[in-house]
Amino acid sequence: MQNPPGQEPETALSVTPPKRWAAGVPAVVHALEYSLEQTSAGKTGVDLLAMNQVGGIDCPGCAWADPAPGRRHRNEYCENGAKHINDEATTRRITADFFREHSVSDLAARSDMWLNQQGRLTEPVIKRPGSGHYEPIGWNDALGVLAQELNGLDSSDEAVFYTSGRASNEAAFVFQLFARALGTNNLPDCSNMCHESSGFALNETLGVGKGTVSLDDLHHADLIFLVGQNPGSNHPRQLSALEVAKRNGGRIVAVNPLPEAGLRRFKNPQKPRGIVGRGTQIADRFLHIKPGGDLALFQALNRLLLESEDARPGTVLDHDFINAHTSGFEDFARHARTVDWGDVHAATGLTRREIEKVRDEVLGSERVVVCWAMGITQHKHGVPTIREIVNFLMLRGNLGRAGTGACPVRGHSNVQGDRTMGIWEQMPDTFLDALQKEFGFDPPRLHGLDSVNSIKAMLEGRVKVFLALAGNFVRAAPDSAVTEKAMSSCRLTAHISTKLNRSHTVCGDTALILPTLGRTEHDVQADGEQFVTVENSMSEVHTSRGRLEPASRMLLSEVAILCRLARLTVDGVGDIPWARFEGDYGTIRDSISRIVPGFHDFNARVTRPGGFQLPNPVNEGVFRTETGKARFTCNERVVPQAPRGHLLLQTLRSHDQWNTVPYTDNDRYRGIHGSRQVVLVNPADLSELGLAQGDRVDLVSVWEDGTERRVENFQVVPYPAAKGSAAAYYPETNVLVPLDSVADMSNQPTSKGIVVRLEPAGGRSRPAPL
Repeated sequence: MQNPPGQEPETALSVTPPKRWAAGVPAVVHALEYSLEQTSAGKTGVDLLAMNQVGGIDCPGCAWADPAPGRRHRNEYCENGAKHINDEATTRRITADFFREHSVSDLAARSDMWLNQQGRLTEPVIKRPGSGHYEPIGWNDALGVLAQELNGLDSSDEAVFYTSGRASNEAAFVFQLFARALGTNNLPDCSNMCHESSGFALNETLGVGKGTVSLDDLHHADLIFLVGQNPGSNHPRQLSALEVAKRNGGRIVAVNPLPEAGLRRFKNPQKPRGIVGRGTQIADRFLHIKPGGDLALFQALNRLLLESEDARPGTVLDHDFINAHTSGFEDFARHARTVDWGDVHAATGLTRREIEKVRDEVLGSERVVVCWAMGITQHKHGVPTIREIVNFLMLRGNLGRAGTGACPVRGHSNVQGDRTMGIWEQMPDTFLDALQKEFGFDPPRLHGLDSVNSIKAMLEGRVKVFLALAGNFVRAAPDSAVTEKAMSSCRLTAHISTKLNRSHTVCGDTALILPTLGRTEHDVQADGEQFVTVENSMSEVHTSRGRLEPASRMLLSEVAILCRLARLTVDGVGDIPWARFEGDYGTIRDSISRIVPGFHDFNARVTRPGGFQLPNPVNEGVFRTETGKARFTCNERVVPQAPRGHLLLQTLRSHDQWNTVPYTDNDRYRGIHGSRQVVLVNPADLSELGLAQGDRVDLVSVWEDGTERRVENFQVVPYPAAKGSAAAYYPETNVLVPLDSVADMSNQPTSKGIVVRLEPAGGRSRPAPL
């Protein structure tokens, strides 16, 4: 049970063996317990029965695709989705009395969980220069303060506009339009920190920055790779799709440094066998790989496939596909044949025989899908790893056919849709030209700032205003102390939010919190009740319509907030109908239909049951790359290594967590209860380091330039992590990642493969030898 909202929970670590299966009856029980702690049984029922249904509420959590209309279960949600939607529907409220009682410094000392548990924000508040408290402010005055600051900038590039994947298509489109009408492309977003490496690699090799698969492709694949992802906690409804694939005869290879419960067995609570039976085995083969070894694994597989073709010419590779649709094969093949097995073993921890068995699985499969998540993208070599995965898929023509393809599994509900709507600092000229034609102004062409570069610009005084559309920027970003210093250096920070989070406690000279409607709530504007739309991970666009009464009569929708702000700042720029946009979201969709490819007849098509599927050029044999074909690449070999006395750390989410917000201090599937200040380490490594369960240590990250970062007083937990590695939760360990530690090419922060040493807590032992 939760502690009362005014108290911090008391924590005491207890450890039980990791679970060997995911979901089942416990998932239902935990979801209902949390939901009923937050809101009434009636609201819980309304939310859950409408969740992910045709005409209902799109889950505000992950971006996993829904089954086709007619194939959806009456309870089409997972444990974490149920928790998240009722976390938003909570009956707890934050009022002016709360901010009178709690100063900003008091709030800054509270935990992420405590801040979230205080409930829904109910009215706009402002922290004025020199004040230590937020205080109420009317909407007109709040937006006036923000507009005055924006209008007073020497350059529009002194403002940054950040977006979280929670925002709808309509809000995201209006947000980017406002920023560009103001004159800047400074549009960082959460994609910069989660799947930027995917977009970069896929654009370079395939000409489209999105995945190429549908649910039907997964259902009918012969072989599915799950690489660097934990579907049991981060996108649990994927397990239902994998269960269908297994029932259809598909096989699954899981590749991960940790053996997660969801990768082992799934007890689907929607099916009788998930309640009383053993459920479904998910992974037929588990590769216990070292962090960052995935690039070497796919390079090894590609060498083995080439050698298999040598042994049986014309029977292994898809030469028709390679010759007709790809470029660069010969250079790639020469490079692939130089793969060194010693390097592969050092990088992966896997034997050649283990990898050859996977090769045999591939040779026995006509249709292959590779899924991946942040266990791949958040490495320094994330882009080359994904390019090597594309090489692997192309060798046997596993692109553009039913049951095949590349599947980056995105974590936030509309993160892909936001990018489609123009939330990117590097949108192409074709999009900007279409904006100019539609609205009669010339958008800025100079590329703007991404998340990392926005932080640097704030630190250097080049950015004065930070406006966030949802999200929790200071906890999602790396190098926590530096990020907070950057944020607090602004003249004004403003956040459009539903609930309190850490970012609200890191204030500029002036700070605004602008409370907004949640996705669960009715949205009534001048022209009547509105709906919004989202795009899931598989490029399907559909509606979301709230069912609950707003948490406060003082709330405005995201669209309304942005349109009113625009009228105070850029009303004379071009011919943009801000008032009509606010009153009728259908007019926003009409403009989108004329600007964004694939959205023709947007209003008509999206209201059909299930919405519509955006076209994917790859599946039509079109590759919009520099060569006009899919591109084979040669990727430098990388062997991640921790020096003697050190480990490779990956940061990850607990099961009971949504993005940066923990719901409890438990991680049920991993057997961690009562604390998040833990580090999971292979027992053999603990023995070598002279440590035991419960020992308290500081985690110290070590970087090539000699800098170090430290988090203190973590408890050691023996866990079957890959030998030489460790794991700890984020955002608590974001402090260990310097701002300059980014993925090559994509500039995505690297929260995986961090070299750390463990020191006795409270002491300062001499560094282990490098």
